Amino acid sequence: MPSATPEKLSTNASFGGEISKFAAPAHSLGGLKTQFNVFLPKEALDGNKVPVLYYLAGLTCNEDTAPWKGGFLRDAAAEGIALVFPDTSPRGAGIEGEDKDWDFGTGAGFYLNATRDAWSKHYNMYDFITSELPALLTALSLPLDLSRSSIFGHSMGGHGALTLYLKALLSPSSSSSSSAKYLSCSAFAPIANPTKCPWGEKAFGGYLAGGADEGKEYDATELIAQLKGKDKDVKILVDVGTGDQFYQQKQLLPENLIAARDAAGLSPSAVSVTLHERYDHSYYFISTFAPAHIKFHAQALKAAK
Repeated sequence: MPSATPEKLSTNASFGGEISKFAAPAHSLGGLKTQFNVFLPKEALDGNKVPVLYYLAGLTCNEDTAPWKGGFLRDAAAEGIALVFPDTSPRGAGIEGEDKDWDFGTGAGFYLNATRDAWSKHYNMYDFITSELPALLTALSLPLDLSRSSIFGHSMGGHGALTLYLKALLSPSSSSSSSAKYLSCSAFAPIANPTKCPWGEKAFGGYLAGGADEGKEYDATELIAQLKGKDKDVKILVDVGTGDQFYQQKQLLPENLIAARDAAGLSPSAVSVTLHERYDHSYYFISTFAPAHIKFHAQALKAAK
């Protein structure tokens, strides 16, 4: 079904460009209306097509969290990159228990396609991000070069960015539900091995009929193990703070991602995972390393021109 042209709700000037909020009904979210923000640098306003960097936010967040707190817009403007900020889940599905917990349901879509009956109509954020969102951007006729796209995110969104990137890399032509291909991926404090942590076990147990076993297809540590021999194709950057309470509580498990990388024979330059002393899980941490992440993606996106 063709995507309707999204409605523009607002526009604000920023760093020589502009950021606009849009709303549209989403087929993959059961017809519920969703909102997303798009930042266009000056080059795009002048009519030039620019590359695209998607940002996936974390638990309890929405499409406004990162534009307000992340510190991404200045560096994206300097590099001539568009930023796209979707929401973190469908909203208002009316499912029993949807708003009971902060780490499941509303604001916690986990960037998967649900297979449990109660959730499968609306909770399909994987399809929304990889297929429907690019179609909505195309319907807007914005000056975006969607063939040059990359993806990054934080916490649950870091999990999403890693899994969407890895799934596209592993099956670039066989995934019928995804038209996405990402040139690079980065993550701040991602949930790197969700089948082995409480957040992931809860999400997969609730959304997926096959539970954590089915969840392996949405687990970056499980997916990266399948990349043996693909070192030159992989561009991943991960930063985690040692002062992060969720790192300390074993929700993030970057050490498992590192072990899977090493077992697959991937180099630290292909999958860079760095622990930073004292930094926590907040946007103070994210904004500190935001310039490095934008630069990382700019190199990949511009090399593809």
